[in-house]
Amino acid sequence: MGEVFEPATGDGVVGPGTGGGTNAEVVRAEEVRTAYAGLLQIRRISGSAPAAWERGQPVRAVALTLEAAGIPPSALTPGGERAATGYRVSSGPRPGTAHIEWLGPPGSGAPTEAGARLRACVAALDAAGGWDALLYRGERGRRFVEVEPLG
Repeated sequence: MGEVFEPATGDGVVGPGTGGGTNAEVVRAEEVRTAYAGLLQIRRISGSAPAAWERGQPVRAVALTLEAAGIPPSALTPGGERAATGYRVSSGPRPGTAHIEWLGPPGSGAPTEAGARLRACVAALDAAGGWDALLYRGERGRRFVEVEPLG
């Protein structure tokens, strides 16, 4: 049996073969398309959005939706330092919720572009349906999105 598909949450490690249209990126894009199509099929069959699977795993569901929308995830070096600018999805403050930040390495300009990029995340979740995604300004003016299932 193959490996289990994991959506990019923004905490993955950058490895060889990332960037530049490599075969690994083509394979990853196909895996994301297939996983997202599966999620949409679960929604159709269950008649709910988000489906029970999404409600039970909001971090994975939100990350898959953002990745399928073509929004880039952040990433880490093997040493744990931020290596790429993009979204990071983590557990929200309450069960069944998710938290999205826009992060990048020092000097990347991530804080400056966070507002616009996080609005794109909200738009992707709105287009997918089933999620209530709200943009907030937190400590020191840092922007973030809180996501919870509708209804």
